[in-house]
Parts: sequence; C-alpha cells; structure tokens
Amino acid sequence: MDLKARYDFATAELDPPFAIVDLAAFQANAEALARRAQGKPIRVASKSVRVRALLEEVLAMDGFTGVMAFTLPEALWLAGHRTSDDILVAYPTTDRAALRRLTEDEHAARVTTLMVDCTEHLDLIPSDGHPVRVCLDMDAAYPVLGGRVRIGARRSPLSTAEQAAAFAEEVVKRPHLRLVGLMGYESQIAGVGDAPAGRPVYGLAVRAMRSRSRVELARRRGEIVRAVREVADLEFVNGGGTGSLEWTAAEKAVTEVAAGSGLFQPHLFDHYSMFKATPAALFALPVVRRPAPGTVTCLGGGYLASGPADALRLPQPYLPSGLKYTDTEGAGEVQTPLVGPGTAGLEVGDRVWFRHTKAGELCERFDAVHLVRGERLVRTVPTYRGEGQTFL
Repeated sequence: MDLKARYDFATAELDPPFAIVDLAAFQANAEALARRAQGKPIRVASKSVRVRALLEEVLAMDGFTGVMAFTLPEALWLAGHRTSDDILVAYPTTDRAALRRLTEDEHAARVTTLMVDCTEHLDLIPSDGHPVRVCLDMDAAYPVLGGRVRIGARRSPLSTAEQAAAFAEEVVKRPHLRLVGLMGYESQIAGVGDAPAGRPVYGLAVRAMRSRSRVELARRRGEIVRAVREVADLEFVNGGGTGSLEWTAAEKAVTEVAAGSGLFQPHLFDHYSMFKATPAALFALPVVRRPAPGTVTCLGGGYLASGPADALRLPQPYLPSGLKYTDTEGAGEVQTPLVGPGTAGLEVGDRVWFRHTKAGELCERFDAVHLVRGERLVRTVPTYRGEGQTFL
C-alpha cells in the first residue's frame, strides 16, 4: 500500500479538512535529531509543535530535556499541566498580568525561565514575589562590512562580550532575579536552507555565508559565555535549531541545543544539505470539483505561513505527486484549484494531502491532530487551539 493509500485508509472515517501526524515518522525524526545533537540535550521548541500530547511524547524520549516556549502565558499553562519542569521562554515578555502570575506561583517560578536583553525587561518583573529565573539573549546574527550589516534575525542588542557582561551585572544587582542561562539563536545558519531546488548559485552563496558565520559565532559566543560566567554561575547555554544542530552542538560553550521543526519536517526544511527527514505532519483537503480536464478544486487550503510574502509560504501539494497551483489562484480562502498529471486519478470526494511551510503554524488551523501509525488511526489529540489556548 503506497503512502497516500495508507493515509486514506487510516482516516477513511474522517471528513476533511483535517490534520494528521504520522507517529512513525515523528519518532524517526526525533531519533535523527538526537543523533545529530551528538549527546547534547535538545530543548523542544514548542512553537513548532503546539500539541501538548506530542510535546510530552518527545520529552519522554532519550536526548530531549525541557521546553522552549514562545510566550509566558504558554509557559505558565505548560507548567500548570506539569508538561515539563524546565521551561525557557524564548522571547521577552511585556505581559504584566502573566508576570504577576509567575511571581505569585511558586511552582511556575521554579520551573520557568524568562528571556531578557535590556533593563526595561528587568523593570517589568515584580520584585515582591517568588524569585524569577532569567536567561540573557545574545545577538547571534552574522556581522559583515565591519558590523554595518547583520545577516540573521533582529533579536538582542547584546552582541559583544562587554555588552553581555555589563547587562549581566545589571541582572545580578536585583535580588529577586537569578541569571541562570544564556541563549543565542543563529537564524542565518539554522533557518536558511543551503540546497534550494533549482538555485545552485544561491545555494553556494548560502553555504559560504553559513560556513563563515559559524566560525565567527563560535568564537564570539565563547567570549560572551566566558564573560557572563565571571558574573553568574550559568546552568545552561542554549543555541541552534533544526537546521544547525551538528554545528551548534560542536561548540564547547554550548550545553544544550534547541529543535522543533525537524519533528514535523515541514517543507521549508527540505532544502538543507546536512540532513534529510520524513514529512510527519500533513493536512488533507477534499476534492469538491473537476472544473476542466487536468484540473481539480479542493475546498479551502489558504494556510499561508508567516515570513516574507513569496511562493515558499504556500502549503505544498504532496500526495498524490504531480500537482501544482494555478498561477492566478494559488492556495485559496475557500477553494484551491490544482493542475498537473496528479489530477488524473482524482475524483470528487477524494483527498489531496498537503504539507505546511512551517511546523507549528499548521496547528493554528485545526482543533485536533489525528495520530496515525501504519494503516491505523491510533488516537486523536487536541492542539493548543483545541484546548482553548491562544498564546499570540
């Protein structure tokens, strides 16, 4: 039974649209991530999963420890469910109500670490509750042209050892704060594929940039970690992402790495030369029309991903193979026409299986994901949305 037939059979009682996770692929991807991390623990990036049951499943596997949450309300929710006893909030928060809840909850304050990179973040944290754990976020972008241009995500203002140490001194002056970690996310390495299909020259340029950035960052991160450790006894130094696990794990200064997208393997992560993984998260749309020979129309499907507005942000028609969007309609709000040789065997009522560009954003479209193993639907579990939770 081929892959499409297997998924169709396992979900035959369901009416699309719906989302599935192939558990065998999910677990194989997790094992591959652990191997790539070379023994360093992986902190699971929850923004790329957004299904509490699957977070708990991967945290029970060897090689995975802790959660990297994307907001403080999410971290408080996960702490309340005892999903993890080590939750790092990846982005700074200005949510005063959530900060008050954190400082009033002894358990949450003990298992949650906030991200900070300026004194304004520190000033927002109440000083009259339980002590709060904080992590310093360093800038990991690649400086070129003497620093006049930076390649990578625009994150922290702390890019040098001197800046990081000075800020660490500001943190430790405050008795209600404990500086326990340091993080640097190298998006220009972890989040940029170096083997884009049909673009060999661009891929060569990306590989050159990634290689140079890796060398520069390893040196600078080591200097920053040494400087901050002279101020505070750090419990962890976090770095990396799915696209850079091997390189980041190899840095002596890094004690743990982060990953999440590689568990679901959305199609944005198909374009890396260092690793390949199996698509694990998919969604199905029903064929509702055959408006012309060589054309089928699916219901809905306009699940565009965040980021720059380009064709890469569209979901990818996956099964059957040989399908593509029309130039005039793309992925639509209420209908998605598809053309190509893959339309030949499709009839009204059949399913077309898609892959999202990103991992966690798929879960914002569905209340549940159906877990499939082989030809069986094992169980259905809620997404964050299905549990009534929105954190952005």
